Formats: sequence, structure tokens, C-alpha cells
Amino acid sequence: MRKRLQNITANVPAAAALVLILLIWFGVSASGAVPGYMLPSPVDVGKVLVSDRSVIMMHAGVTLQEAFYGLCIGVVLAFLTATLMNAFLVINRALYPIMIITQTIPTIAIAPLLVLWMGFGMAPKIALVVITTFFPITVGLLDGYKSVDQDSRDLMRAMGASRMQIFTHLKFPAALPYFFAGLKISASYAVVGAVISEWLGGFEGLGVYMTRVKKAYAFDKMFAVIFLIVVISLLLMAVVNLLGKLCMPWERVAFREKRPQ
Repeated sequence: MRKRLQNITANVPAAAALVLILLIWFGVSASGAVPGYMLPSPVDVGKVLVSDRSVIMMHAGVTLQEAFYGLCIGVVLAFLTATLMNAFLVINRALYPIMIITQTIPTIAIAPLLVLWMGFGMAPKIALVVITTFFPITVGLLDGYKSVDQDSRDLMRAMGASRMQIFTHLKFPAALPYFFAGLKISASYAVVGAVISEWLGGFEGLGVYMTRVKKAYAFDKMFAVIFLIVVISLLLMAVVNLLGKLCMPWERVAFREKRPQ
């Protein structure tokens, strides 16, 4: 009972801030300080989510599919790249500067090239999601591998452990918290990357839907899609948190031991 009360109390400030933002939004739109076609009220946005839910959900399914495929490919590539960079110093020195350079290129500048090279199908959207999700996971894994205690590594070597055994039983478990921290960021990036790529060409997806309603000056539908993207991103981050707890049960034990009684 006490634990539930603490969890509820911890979430009160965030809930209060969200309610305050909604009240300010409603007050500004109701006062007429901003024209209704530029800033629709939360009520109008809610009505759109209900009335157009079938169309919006159809487009959301396409965007989620692109984000999921891109995120999965990004995770695999990030794991392989980070592991190779950690194992071979030459690869680390060769690839790390290139990775940094790729992050200086705006995503909105890459998307038109991908559409030009790959067409208007799902391929350029998935490619852009891979590009946007690859870096946080790779850097997180690299930091996790480097965080391994040197004494523990020396002890395993003294006991005759192979490099694979050291990686499996020491390095990889130590890197998991860093991996899930990067995955949490990449999960939200995945949806945003898919939507940005859909803005520049496509037939389905939330980005395509936003482009169409923008040309019709239906800003209530624009805000509805923005709200849905926020909700999807938060849900994906919650799923990553849940996966992290399932994959790292020792973290829960350590948290309970550190928590004051």
C-alpha cells in the first residue's frame, strides 16, 4: 500500500503540469486571442480523434510498421557495430568519427535523397528510421562495454575465461542498462523519423495524412495527429522500460536494496 502511494505521489507533478497545459490551451483558444483555425481547442482535437479514428489509425499502422522495421534493423546494426568497435581498436578509430559526422547532417536534408534513390515506398522511410535510431544505441552500447570493471575482467581472465565468455557473462550484462537508455531515445526517434520521411513523399502514413490536412487548412486534424504521435512515442518508451525490467531483474534487486526503508 505504501509503495502504491509513493508511485501515485511521484506522478502527481507530471499529471498536474499536463492538466495545466491543457487548461491554458483551452483558455487561449476559447478567449479568441488566437483564431480557431490556427489554434483549435482541445475539444475540437478530441472530436477529430473520434470522428476520423478509422482513417488516422490506418495511417498510424503504416507509420508504426515503418518505425518498427527501422528500429529493429537499427538495433541489429548498432549491436554489431558497437561490438566490433569495442573488440577492434582500428575499427573504433575508423568508424567513430564517421558516426559523429553523420549526426551533424539534418534529418530533413537526408530524407529527400532517400526518396529520390529508393522511391516513394516504404524503403526510404525505413532507411531514415535506421539512420536516426542507429547512433544512440551504438553510443550507449560502447559506453556500456567501457563501463566494465577492470578488476572483474582481470579475475575472469585469471580463471581462464575466453573473450567470448568475458563478453557474454560480463560485458554484455554491464552494457544492458546503457543499451536500454539508448533504445528509449531511439524508440521515440523512430516514429518522428518515419513521419518526417512521409512528409516528403508517400502514399500512406501519418506524415502523408498531415501533409494532406495541412493543405486543406484543417489544423484540428493536424493537432490530432501530433497528439497521437506523442502518445505513441510515450507508449513505446514505456514498452522499452518494461523490456528493460524483464531483461535486467538484477537492477530491480539493486534498486530495492538502495531504497531507504
